[in-house]
Amino acid sequence: MKLIDRIKNWKFIKTLTNIYNIEDLRNRILITFLFVLIYRFGSFVVLPGIDPASLAALSENMGEQTESGIMALLDMFSGGAFSNASIFALGIMPYISASIVMQLLTIAVPALQKKQQDESGHKKIQQYTRYVTVLILLLQAPSYLVNLTTRMESQQIPVPEGWWFIISSMIILCAGSMFVMWLGERITDRGVGNGISFIILVGIIARFPGAISQEFATCLEDQGGGGLVKFLIEIIMLFVVSCAAILLVQGVRKIPVYYAKRVENGKQYGGVRNYIPLKVNAAGVMPIIFAQAIMFVPVMILSPGVLSDGAETSFFYKSFTDMNGWLYNLVIAILIIVFTYLYTAITINPTKIADNLKKNNGFIPQKNPGSETAEYLDTIMSRLTAPGSICLAIIAILPAIAAKFDVTAQFAQFFGGTSLLIIVGVCLDTLQQVESHLLMNHYDGLMESGRIQGRSGLSAY
Repeated sequence: MKLIDRIKNWKFIKTLTNIYNIEDLRNRILITFLFVLIYRFGSFVVLPGIDPASLAALSENMGEQTESGIMALLDMFSGGAFSNASIFALGIMPYISASIVMQLLTIAVPALQKKQQDESGHKKIQQYTRYVTVLILLLQAPSYLVNLTTRMESQQIPVPEGWWFIISSMIILCAGSMFVMWLGERITDRGVGNGISFIILVGIIARFPGAISQEFATCLEDQGGGGLVKFLIEIIMLFVVSCAAILLVQGVRKIPVYYAKRVENGKQYGGVRNYIPLKVNAAGVMPIIFAQAIMFVPVMILSPGVLSDGAETSFFYKSFTDMNGWLYNLVIAILIIVFTYLYTAITINPTKIADNLKKNNGFIPQKNPGSETAEYLDTIMSRLTAPGSICLAIIAILPAIAAKFDVTAQFAQFFGGTSLLIIVGVCLDTLQQVESHLLMNHYDGLMESGRIQGRSGLSAY
């Protein structure tokens, strides 16, 4: 009995009990779990007309495309649906690409920028994003089908013929991606965490057990000996890199703010000290996802059989499908740095922050309210964004560095890049939301040392 009482008093057990006792939170977690199951089930539903047994042989001969290179990321984001020729093969990436297009348009087009400021306009932009998603799907679906049929024919695997297969498969692929997007939105509304981010997270985590088991088997087969030592070192390095990613996501510069005392209706207000948390990585995981999505476009267009039979052997195609190549990593590092500055400028407006402080009788010590405060905040953000963007770019190219040390392609993807940042960022955001529910219902938080800091509402898309 004493042992049972001790187990009940464990922090983890008490937290699970508290979560179960909150009906709304319990229902949200169950709904999230149900939608995730639906998504994972759909990832194994093969397109009509394709023999599932033949896909196993095809996957063995497509290792270079789906285990390394840029196609591996597509397969990872879709949780293996890409290589399975599933109805969810295109996954959520078309929606992310559409989001990038719309966010860039809101900067360039003043009318869209104006719409983003109110709720009805924001819903309108979301609707436009869905339309752009459909257009991208209509371009990517045929590209995927041509690539799939070309690979099947090269391996002498029977391929369904006729326009009926192409048209029906295009419709199914487009509908599948739109359904995945719908699932993500439902998770956001009725579940826990950001739905689109959670969909991506599930796809990545689904690949982790296979990746680590493959790496373990490879290390055991090491003829030179010391395979277990190598595997242990890799696990330690993975832990260190994960901690570094958490520090990057959580790192903040606290700007002290004082509120002047005022008396209204006989009551005293203000006179307190607070701070403005400016994140080192204010853009979150967005820049690396944006950069990755941009890199997908030319590769999907130049897939073998789409433009010409020689597209696969071209310098451009080889360079931008080789994730371990110097050109690919140089381009993506530059794109990440550019998108970090761009997205930080969109999400954080120093002038608006300064105006809000002035309206609430707040001020930064030794800085005049208004324009001087805005300039000071802008300077601080510029100084934070520079090292933050460089660190983000370094983490993005870590998988290529890991591959140079003979780490298997699938396992190397977890040493940094998109996968690691999404796992860290989305997990922190989800835990923060769970903690908020606990604190609202007067329960202890998840951490004894303090509250979990998320990414200030930034999502992975």
